[in-house]
Amino acid sequence: MEKKRFTITSALLYANGPIHLGHLAGAYLPADIFARYQKLKGHDVAFICGSDEHGAAITLQAKKDNVSPKEIIDKYHELNKKSFKEFGINFSFYDRTSSAEHHENAQEIFTLLEKNNSFTKKTSQQFYDETNKQFLADRYIIGTCPKCSNEEAYGDQCEKCGSALSPEELINPKSSLSGEAPILKETTHWYLPMQRHEEWLKEWINNGEFNQKRNHDPKSWKSQVIGQCNSWIESGLKERSMTRDLDWGVKVPVENNEEKVLYVWLDAPIGYITATKKFAKKQGVDWKRYWKNNESEIIHFIGKDNIVFHCIIFPIILKELGGYSLPTNVPANAFLNLEGRKLSTSKNWAIWLHEYLTDFKNQQDTLRYVLCATAPESKDTDFTWKDFQARNNNELVAVFGNFINRVMVLTNKYWEGVVPERSQLTKYDNQILDSIKEYPKRIGDSVEKYRLREALNELMNLARTGNKYLAETEPWKCKKTDEERTKTIINVSIQISAALAVLCEPFLPYTSKKLKTLLNMKEIIWDDISASMIPDLQKIKKHEHLFTKIEDHEIEKQLKKLNN
Repeated sequence: MEKKRFTITSALLYANGPIHLGHLAGAYLPADIFARYQKLKGHDVAFICGSDEHGAAITLQAKKDNVSPKEIIDKYHELNKKSFKEFGINFSFYDRTSSAEHHENAQEIFTLLEKNNSFTKKTSQQFYDETNKQFLADRYIIGTCPKCSNEEAYGDQCEKCGSALSPEELINPKSSLSGEAPILKETTHWYLPMQRHEEWLKEWINNGEFNQKRNHDPKSWKSQVIGQCNSWIESGLKERSMTRDLDWGVKVPVENNEEKVLYVWLDAPIGYITATKKFAKKQGVDWKRYWKNNESEIIHFIGKDNIVFHCIIFPIILKELGGYSLPTNVPANAFLNLEGRKLSTSKNWAIWLHEYLTDFKNQQDTLRYVLCATAPESKDTDFTWKDFQARNNNELVAVFGNFINRVMVLTNKYWEGVVPERSQLTKYDNQILDSIKEYPKRIGDSVEKYRLREALNELMNLARTGNKYLAETEPWKCKKTDEERTKTIINVSIQISAALAVLCEPFLPYTSKKLKTLLNMKEIIWDDISASMIPDLQKIKKHEHLFTKIEDHEIEKQLKKLNN
């Protein structure tokens, strides 16, 4: 097997609040599943993420809480880092953009871009809050979205329809600081002239070609990603300011411009590179292998509202720097709604990960399972507590858990936990053993196409196969008349269990670890999954339930909390 290299990123998380389920479903769980799978394949994986600690969202939260921006980012960086780890999101490196190394790296890149004449510098009129005596960054301006008429759109983005905006496009703009209509005042900034890049962007997005070389297969990209990119390009790309009048962020490294900082959407993607440099240093390898090597695949996991930044703005920056590879895929997900309504942090209509981890101890995999099973891969989907309960009880407990439970109980009951020897195999046994060998490819093919719901369903199909096999062979009856046949049935069932233990790892890492321990399994890579991973006479452990039934009162408690 040829060893590949992957640079996998999840969108840097704004450190102005905790993680909610919408974040997980969009950018973090899919990336973790994909990264875990590639590691199990034996590939070189750098899975990069961190806290996005600059921009107006941070300063707005700090003003709201009457604390410093530093207090905000320190609080949420630690909380979110801990929550990710406990949930089983296995980042190679989780960084923060407030670090000295990142500031230095971002400033170096800005200086290089300026030397390359990648920017245009110009003076223009921008919104200014007279009451607070400051220029207004995009997030400080609220108005009516020109695309969907949402009256609470921000100056950079409408969170209702997902459109990227500029402050001038808003109807009836207001300052979020004073609530007053802002005035226009002159200021000087560095702009990225995106219109210069339309032709090669079209070629790269639609044909997968970059610098006359094959970069990726455009057929592997989601249609909504390509569609949104083309819509942007066809409507004509415009200049976009890459600096802001703010006192919080990476300072513009130009003399007499101390009051200006880098635009957060220039600074944040550079954060991927900074984090990779730190990860590579820790590993004792050259960071360039992940960003400046055509052998590496760069994959950005994001929500659909970040497509323009990862497919247009950041690729332009990388091309302008020279020598960098461009993304090979940007599998953006749609949005996850909650109980039929759009998630809203401001209205507290959200389920917070750190609270879930407290309320549902040791049930990380249940949430991972439900979020993957209902993932908004191509369109918005809905999370409900009733569906969460049903999927746990009717699928994880009744299908996956039930199969493992029966196999473990019978092995311990009949042979004191010693795996019985296999004797003569029937045609049915061989069919089952042959099907085990097919599942790694089936699941793997779906993962590689970013069809994680499909991959998870295939995993559950193997558990269903196991239950069907037990139901049809009835070893508890067979034991009374044919000891040798019963041994074979249980041996085959043990092999199904072992395959499930490895195959479920990307999706259900805690379950995988528990099941491997119960079966006394050694670590096995994806391509070594077979129908004979557990040798005859191997001792297995006493059974423990893999999943716990969720009762009605637990769900009622969550619904009550949500509606309070």
